[in-house]
Amino acid sequence: MRVLHTSDWHVGKAVRGRSRAAEHRAVLAEVAGVAETHDVDLVVVAGDLFDTAAPTAESERIVYRALLDLAAGGRPVVVVAGNHDSAARLAAVAPLSEASGITVASAIRPPDDGGVLEVRAGAEVARVALLPFPSQRYVVTADLLLAGDAADAHAEYADRVVRILRLLTEGFRADTVNLVAAHLMVMGGTMGGGERGAHTVFDYWVPATGFPGSAQYVALGHLHRAQHLPGPAPLHYCGSPLQLDFGEVANEPAVNVVEVRPGKPAVVTAVPLAAGSRLRTLRGTLVDVLAAAAESPAPPPPDDLAGVPTDAAGVPWPDHLRIVLDEPPRAGLADEVRERIPSAVEVVLAPREAAGGRRSADPDRLRRAPRDLFAEYLTEHDVADERLVPLFDELVDEVTDAAAGDLPPGRVEPAGSPGAPA
Repeated sequence: MRVLHTSDWHVGKAVRGRSRAAEHRAVLAEVAGVAETHDVDLVVVAGDLFDTAAPTAESERIVYRALLDLAAGGRPVVVVAGNHDSAARLAAVAPLSEASGITVASAIRPPDDGGVLEVRAGAEVARVALLPFPSQRYVVTADLLLAGDAADAHAEYADRVVRILRLLTEGFRADTVNLVAAHLMVMGGTMGGGERGAHTVFDYWVPATGFPGSAQYVALGHLHRAQHLPGPAPLHYCGSPLQLDFGEVANEPAVNVVEVRPGKPAVVTAVPLAAGSRLRTLRGTLVDVLAAAAESPAPPPPDDLAGVPTDAAGVPWPDHLRIVLDEPPRAGLADEVRERIPSAVEVVLAPREAAGGRRSADPDRLRRAPRDLFAEYLTEHDVADERLVPLFDELVDEVTDAAAGDLPPGRVEPAGSPGAPA
C-alpha cells in the first residue's frame, strides 16, 4: 500500500498582509500531482488545513478543491483536524466530504465509532487510528490547572493523550497495515518557526514512547519542519508545503510518500515541493539590500517536477523579502524600498544606538509569540510564579477560539463533556 502524507497547509495565511492564495492553489495542485504520479492508495492530511478557525470563502474553495483533487479517481482521503481548524466547521461539511471519499475526523472518537478507519487497497487492509488535535482545555480539567502546578498539568495531559492513543491502536493486527494520523506536539520535535506558540510549549508535549510499536507509520502534523523522530514506531512530520513565516526560512517544503505492507517496515520517500515563493530576510544598508535583491535567482526545479515553480503565466515565483535596513530613519524610505524591490513585503529599521546609550526597539519583538512576551514581562518584573504562563496560554487559546465562534468567552468545557475526548 502506498500512502501520501501531507499536513499544515494553513490556507488563508498571508505574509505581512500579502495574500498567498495563488501560491496555495499551485502547491496543493502540485501535491495532488504527486499523489497521481506516485499512484498512491491513500492520502493522509494531518491537520491545519486552514490558518484560522474562521476561514474566508476563498480559503474554503482552495482547501475543498484540493481535497477533491486528491480524492480523484476514488482515492480515499483521511483528514484530522488541527489546532488552527474549526472542528465544528469541518464536522458541518463531513456528510459532503464523505460522499466524495474524504473522511474528516473533527473530534476524538472511540475506535468503533469513527476513531479508527479501515481502508482497503487491493488485497491489503489498512487500519488508520485518527487523533485530531487534543486541546489541553478538554484533556486537563480546569480545577487541575487552577489547583496544581505546571508539571501536574503537563503530566495529566500527556498521560491522557497516551491512553487515547493506546485505545485507538489496540486493534492493530499483524495482517493489516497499521497507521496513525495525529496532530500533536511530540517531545523532541523541532519547531519550524511559524507554529502557534501556546500549543507547542512543554504543557502540550507527548512522549514518543506513547506510540505503540505495532504502528508501522505515524503521520504527524503540527510542526512545520519535516523531520523523523526516534520512537517505538516511525514518527514523521512532513512539514508545511510552503514556508509560512520568516522564521521558517530553513524549512524545505515536501510531502512523504510511504510504501508499507503488513508486518514490514515502511519505506519513506520525501518528495520536495517547488511551487510557491521562498521567504528571505535581507539586512544591511539600502545599497546592500538593493544589490542582494537583484542577485536573487529563482530556485531550479527538481528533475521530476520540471516547470512547477512558475505561476500560471510561466513567471518564476519571486522570493518574499523582509528588509531590515541599517539606515538612519527618513521620510519615504520604506516606500522607496518597496518601489525598487516589489517583492519586499516588510521594511523595518535595524535597532540603532540612540542618545544616552539606549537602543531603539527591536523590530523582531513585534513577531514574537504572546507567551514569550508575557514570560519576558514576568522576568522583567521579578514575578516567579510558574503557574502564570500556562494559565496565560489557556486564556490565549480560549480568546482565539471564542473569536472564531467555537467557544463562548469564559466557558471551559471539562473533559468528559459533550464534544470533549474521553
